[in-house]
Amino acid sequence: MKTLVLGSTSPFRKTLLEKLNVPFECAKPNIDETPLVNESSIALVERLAIEKAKAVADQFPNALIIGSDQVALHQDDILGKPHTRENAIKQLTRFSGDKVTFFTGLCVYDNDLDKSYSLVEPFDVYFRTLTHAEICAYIDAEQPLKCAGSFKSEGLGITLFEKLVGDDPNALIGLPLIKLHALLKQAGFDVLNYQRKD
Repeated sequence: MKTLVLGSTSPFRKTLLEKLNVPFECAKPNIDETPLVNESSIALVERLAIEKAKAVADQFPNALIIGSDQVALHQDDILGKPHTRENAIKQLTRFSGDKVTFFTGLCVYDNDLDKSYSLVEPFDVYFRTLTHAEICAYIDAEQPLKCAGSFKSEGLGITLFEKLVGDDPNALIGLPLIKLHALLKQAGFDVLNYQRKD
């Protein structure tokens, strides 16, 4: 059985992967995440997911390595982390009554075969119309200053939304498990077969 590796030190991705009930190791990929000239957001997250998986391949012989990267867009602008309360207020005010789209790049890299299985999973977040007081109350309560888009969908951020549209709510947190299961299966790792004790 190949070793399963998460090419990320994100606690959110680690918690999501634990849902599959299989042993895995974590490793920090060190890559340059600068977009290429004229690179689309979709191409960027897929490339970075692949590069993150390959970046830790030397540490784990005969492994399946999971890489993931995410970008959030509002009206074709890539959203960064706000870092300050003022910037968070600006971001959420801008999203009020509008849509933010998340693209999550996902890769399973078989370093023994030097083969990558990858895709990009979209997810749309529709914000309800928010008052300034609601925005401030949310930011003060949850302090989402290190989150792209200034919200945590897995927490109190859910109160900001009108609806969520996508195939897998885990994608919004950074690791689409439905598609990950499919990619692992393509690579010969069957999560459900792994659970069998007979």
